[in-house]
Amino acid sequence: MITKSLITLIYESASIQRWNDHIRPWTGFTELDKQAHKMFYAYVLAKCEGSEVDMKKLVEGGIFEFFHRSVMTDIKPPIYHKLVKEKGEQIDKWVIEELREDLSKIGGGFFSRMERYFLDKEYSALEKQILKAAHYHASNWEFNIIYPMNTQTFGIEQVKREMAEGLAACDTFKGFRYFAGSEYLQLFLSLIGKLRYQQRWAKAVRVPQTFVMGHMLVVAILSYFCVLELDEPCDARLVNSFMGGLLHDLPEVLTRDIVSPVKNSVKGLDSIIHEIEQEQVKETIFPLLPPSWHDELNYYLKDEFSSKVKLDGKTKLVTSDEITRLYNDGHFEPVDGEIIRGCDHLSAYYEAYMSLNYGIRSEQMQGGYDHLHGKYKGKVIGGVNFGDLFGYFEL
Repeated sequence: MITKSLITLIYESASIQRWNDHIRPWTGFTELDKQAHKMFYAYVLAKCEGSEVDMKKLVEGGIFEFFHRSVMTDIKPPIYHKLVKEKGEQIDKWVIEELREDLSKIGGGFFSRMERYFLDKEYSALEKQILKAAHYHASNWEFNIIYPMNTQTFGIEQVKREMAEGLAACDTFKGFRYFAGSEYLQLFLSLIGKLRYQQRWAKAVRVPQTFVMGHMLVVAILSYFCVLELDEPCDARLVNSFMGGLLHDLPEVLTRDIVSPVKNSVKGLDSIIHEIEQEQVKETIFPLLPPSWHDELNYYLKDEFSSKVKLDGKTKLVTSDEITRLYNDGHFEPVDGEIIRGCDHLSAYYEAYMSLNYGIRSEQMQGGYDHLHGKYKGKVIGGVNFGDLFGYFEL
């Protein structure tokens, strides 16, 4: 069961500023955005590594580490790594206890796997290596931006050395070397980084501000938790719920966020915008990725809010209820697009709720909140009671 306090905890990371003792951009340098970027790096590194990667362990490891870092808040990396090196097991046990109340209520044995992840060093060994490399790459992406602004900042050259040493120490799996030698994959992830600058609710003043990149991770985590609550979901269904959520706004890196009132202002405009997004993805993003990856990415991006399966190599649109009854098997590559859409709206609803609760009101904020409140009142999607989730945040 997803609790109110768990959703609130996820969003606390949107207020944790990174590099806050350095000159830095004011947009997209929060822990939430960094963790989202990290999962994009992890996805690409895992694709480079190949079939040896257990994607469920990778996804869950990323979620475990996200909550771990959120609890540890804004500790400078050198101090954090020294603490982990010298008192790692004690720190992990403390973090586990801090998270127990909320995460132990998630179904499917999620919390027990988190305990094992942190306390059993052999568990998910390859996936931990990939996530470590993803962490350093995402941090290095940030550092390359702030370094020119901080050449006079005390200790910046030491940080530069530590960043290079950290990346070099991640060269422990073949996918790392494949990625390091691919200029195109690095350009892809640099392009994805622009989503860290793209503000949500662009015409409204909000506190805290959130950006498209972080929003995508929130939707991914919430979608994963929702599907985990269903009756014995297969691993592919779980992984696809996360990846579908993580990738759902990817085309916005090319088109920017087009707000719903604009999309809905003219009949048929939404479908035209979607077609343009698909064209832009094929023209700009696909050339940066190996051709063998295109079908998978297209499967996630096309009809991203429709539940679907693969039958005889073709995509079939279904409902999440039908997935549970007929297609809950990895062979069908089920994606709960309806649930992802519900989580997308839940994320927007909570963002509006936060600002309204802080007393920062605008017509756009109030209208969005009221619309979603009415839309999801008592609503159940694929066995997930979204009415209850939205009901947590009534003003």
